[in-house]
Amino acid sequence: MSTDRGLARTIGPGRLEIARGDLTREKVAAIVNAANSSLLGGGGVDGAIHRAGGPAILEECRAIRARRGPLPPGEAVITSGGALPARRVIHTVGPVWQGGGAGEAETLAACYRSSLALAEEEGLSSVAFPSISTGAFGYPIEEAAPVALRVIAEVLRGARHVRLVRCVLFSESDLETYERALAAIAGG
Repeated sequence: MSTDRGLARTIGPGRLEIARGDLTREKVAAIVNAANSSLLGGGGVDGAIHRAGGPAILEECRAIRARRGPLPPGEAVITSGGALPARRVIHTVGPVWQGGGAGEAETLAACYRSSLALAEEEGLSSVAFPSISTGAFGYPIEEAAPVALRVIAEVLRGARHVRLVRCVLFSESDLETYERALAAIAGG
Protein backbone atom coordinates (compact mmCIF):
# COMPACT_ATOMS: atom_id res chain seq x y z
CA MET A 1 0.00 0.00 0.00
CA SER A 2 1.35 3.43 -0.86
CA THR A 3 -0.27 4.85 2.24
CA ASP A 4 0.57 6.13 5.70
CA ARG A 5 -1.64 3.84 7.79
CA GLY A 6 -5.02 2.17 7.58
CA LEU A 7 -7.31 -0.73 8.23
CA ALA A 8 -8.30 -3.82 6.22
CA ARG A 9 -11.16 -6.34 6.25
CA THR A 10 -11.72 -9.50 4.24
CA ILE A 11 -15.17 -9.44 2.64
CA GLY A 12 -16.26 -12.45 0.62
CA PRO A 13 -13.46 -13.28 -1.82
CA GLY A 14 -12.08 -9.76 -1.60
CA ARG A 15 -10.42 -7.27 0.65
CA LEU A 16 -11.52 -3.77 1.67
CA GLU A 17 -8.76 -1.42 2.79
CA ILE A 18 -9.03 2.05 4.25
CA ALA A 19 -5.88 4.11 4.15
CA ARG A 20 -4.51 7.62 4.20
CA GLY A 21 -2.50 8.53 1.14
CA ASP A 22 -2.30 10.09 -2.30
CA LEU A 23 -4.79 8.52 -4.70
CA THR A 24 -2.68 9.49 -7.72
CA ARG A 25 0.17 7.28 -6.45
CA GLU A 26 -1.89 4.14 -5.93
CA LYS A 27 -0.54 1.05 -7.70
CA VAL A 28 -3.88 -0.55 -8.49
CA ALA A 29 -5.61 -1.51 -11.75
CA ALA A 30 -7.88 1.56 -11.56
CA ILE A 31 -8.42 4.65 -9.48
CA VAL A 32 -11.75 6.42 -9.31
CA ASN A 33 -12.01 10.09 -10.13
CA ALA A 34 -14.59 12.19 -8.31
CA ALA A 35 -15.30 14.09 -11.52
CA ASN A 36 -17.66 16.85 -12.46
CA SER A 37 -20.24 16.27 -15.18
CA SER A 38 -18.15 18.07 -17.82
CA LEU A 39 -15.37 15.44 -17.49
CA LEU A 40 -12.95 18.25 -18.34
CA GLY A 41 -11.04 18.40 -15.07
CA GLY A 42 -11.55 20.62 -12.08
CA GLY A 43 -10.26 21.07 -8.56
CA GLY A 44 -9.59 18.65 -5.72
CA VAL A 45 -9.20 14.97 -6.62
CA ASP A 46 -10.32 15.62 -10.21
CA GLY A 47 -7.63 18.24 -10.80
CA ALA A 48 -4.94 16.15 -9.10
CA ILE A 49 -5.73 13.13 -11.29
CA HIS A 50 -5.67 15.19 -14.48
CA ARG A 51 -2.39 16.88 -13.48
CA ALA A 52 -0.67 13.63 -12.49
CA GLY A 53 -2.10 11.59 -15.38
CA GLY A 54 -1.26 14.09 -18.09
CA PRO A 55 -3.12 15.15 -21.23
CA ALA A 56 -4.12 11.65 -22.42
CA ILE A 57 -6.86 11.42 -19.78
CA LEU A 58 -8.33 14.79 -20.74
CA GLU A 59 -8.32 13.86 -24.44
CA GLU A 60 -10.19 10.62 -23.70
CA CYS A 61 -12.66 12.51 -21.50
CA ARG A 62 -13.26 15.02 -24.31
CA ALA A 63 -14.00 12.15 -26.71
CA ILE A 64 -16.44 10.56 -24.23
CA ARG A 65 -18.16 13.91 -23.69
CA ALA A 66 -18.42 14.48 -27.45
CA ARG A 67 -20.14 11.08 -27.82
CA ARG A 68 -22.50 11.20 -24.87
CA GLY A 69 -22.61 14.73 -23.45
CA PRO A 70 -22.21 15.56 -19.76
CA LEU A 71 -21.98 12.61 -17.36
CA PRO A 72 -25.01 12.47 -15.04
CA PRO A 73 -24.46 12.03 -11.29
CA GLY A 74 -24.25 8.38 -10.27
CA GLU A 75 -22.94 7.13 -13.61
CA ALA A 76 -19.35 6.19 -14.50
CA VAL A 77 -17.06 6.02 -17.53
CA ILE A 78 -13.52 4.71 -17.93
CA THR A 79 -10.33 6.02 -19.54
CA SER A 80 -6.69 5.05 -19.56
CA GLY A 81 -4.54 6.08 -16.62
CA GLY A 82 -2.22 8.20 -18.72
CA ALA A 83 0.99 8.72 -16.73
CA LEU A 84 -0.53 7.41 -13.46
CA PRO A 85 0.65 4.15 -11.84
CA ALA A 86 -2.96 2.91 -12.20
CA ARG A 87 -3.57 1.82 -15.78
CA ARG A 88 -7.21 2.97 -15.80
CA VAL A 89 -9.27 5.84 -14.36
CA ILE A 90 -12.97 5.41 -13.66
CA HIS A 91 -14.73 8.79 -13.67
CA THR A 92 -17.94 9.20 -11.68
CA VAL A 93 -19.98 12.24 -10.74
CA GLY A 94 -21.17 12.39 -7.16
CA PRO A 95 -24.14 14.27 -5.81
CA VAL A 96 -23.96 17.84 -4.58
CA TRP A 97 -25.10 17.90 -0.94
CA GLN A 98 -28.47 19.62 -0.58
CA GLY A 99 -29.22 18.68 3.00
CA GLY A 100 -29.84 14.96 2.58
CA GLY A 101 -33.41 15.01 1.30
CA ALA A 102 -32.74 15.18 -2.42
CA GLY A 103 -31.69 11.56 -3.04
CA GLU A 104 -28.04 12.23 -2.30
CA ALA A 105 -27.44 8.86 -0.58
CA GLU A 106 -28.95 6.93 -3.49
CA THR A 107 -26.88 8.87 -6.02
CA LEU A 108 -23.71 8.41 -3.98
CA ALA A 109 -24.37 4.66 -3.73
CA ALA A 110 -24.88 4.59 -7.51
CA CYS A 111 -21.42 6.18 -7.97
CA TYR A 112 -19.74 3.33 -6.12
CA ARG A 113 -21.93 0.63 -7.75
CA SER A 114 -21.44 1.93 -11.31
CA SER A 115 -17.69 2.38 -10.79
CA LEU A 116 -17.29 -1.16 -9.48
CA ALA A 117 -19.55 -2.52 -12.23
CA LEU A 118 -17.20 -0.96 -14.81
CA ALA A 119 -14.21 -2.49 -13.03
CA GLU A 120 -15.93 -5.89 -13.17
CA GLU A 121 -16.79 -5.46 -16.88
CA GLU A 122 -13.15 -4.59 -17.60
CA GLY A 123 -11.85 -7.55 -15.55
CA LEU A 124 -9.95 -5.28 -13.16
CA SER A 125 -8.74 -6.81 -9.91
CA SER A 126 -8.09 -3.71 -7.79
CA VAL A 127 -9.71 -0.30 -7.44
CA ALA A 128 -8.89 2.70 -5.26
CA PHE A 129 -11.56 5.29 -4.41
CA PRO A 130 -11.42 8.78 -2.94
CA SER A 131 -14.25 9.89 -0.67
CA ILE A 132 -16.67 10.89 -3.43
CA SER A 133 -18.60 14.17 -3.03
CA THR A 134 -17.12 15.07 0.38
CA GLY A 135 -14.93 17.89 -0.93
CA ALA A 136 -16.26 20.66 -3.15
CA PHE A 137 -19.69 18.97 -3.43
CA GLY A 138 -20.18 19.41 0.33
CA TYR A 139 -21.41 15.91 1.29
CA PRO A 140 -20.65 15.44 5.02
CA ILE A 141 -18.05 12.70 5.29
CA GLU A 142 -19.79 11.26 8.36
CA GLU A 143 -22.84 10.65 6.13
CA ALA A 144 -20.90 9.55 3.04
CA ALA A 145 -18.54 6.98 4.58
CA PRO A 146 -21.23 4.45 5.63
CA VAL A 147 -22.91 4.69 2.21
CA ALA A 148 -19.60 4.07 0.43
CA LEU A 149 -18.50 1.20 2.65
CA ARG A 150 -21.86 -0.61 2.56
CA VAL A 151 -21.92 -0.57 -1.25
CA ILE A 152 -18.28 -1.64 -1.53
CA ALA A 153 -18.87 -4.54 0.89
CA GLU A 154 -22.02 -5.58 -0.98
CA VAL A 155 -20.21 -5.60 -4.33
CA LEU A 156 -17.10 -7.38 -2.99
CA ARG A 157 -19.23 -10.26 -1.69
CA GLY A 158 -20.34 -11.11 -5.24
CA ALA A 159 -17.42 -9.82 -7.33
CA ARG A 160 -15.94 -12.06 -10.00
CA HIS A 161 -12.85 -9.97 -10.78
CA VAL A 162 -12.44 -7.22 -8.21
CA ARG A 163 -10.47 -8.57 -5.26
CA LEU A 164 -9.24 -5.37 -3.64
CA VAL A 165 -11.03 -2.08 -3.02
CA ARG A 166 -9.07 0.60 -1.22
CA CYS A 167 -10.57 3.84 0.08
CA VAL A 168 -7.75 6.38 0.03
CA LEU A 169 -8.38 9.33 2.32
CA PHE A 170 -6.56 12.62 2.19
CA SER A 171 -6.54 13.59 5.89
CA GLU A 172 -6.13 11.85 9.21
CA SER A 173 -9.63 12.97 10.29
CA ASP A 174 -11.17 11.54 7.08
CA LEU A 175 -9.35 8.25 7.72
CA GLU A 176 -10.68 8.14 11.29
CA THR A 177 -14.22 8.81 10.04
CA TYR A 178 -13.99 5.88 7.59
CA GLU A 179 -12.49 3.64 10.29
CA ARG A 180 -15.43 4.41 12.62
CA ALA A 181 -17.91 3.77 9.81
CA LEU A 182 -16.29 0.43 8.96
CA ALA A 183 -16.32 -0.62 12.62
CA ALA A 184 -20.04 0.26 12.86
CA ILE A 185 -20.88 -1.64 9.66
CA ALA A 186 -18.82 -4.67 10.71
CA GLY A 187 -20.35 -4.62 14.16
CA GLY A 188 -17.17 -3.41 15.86
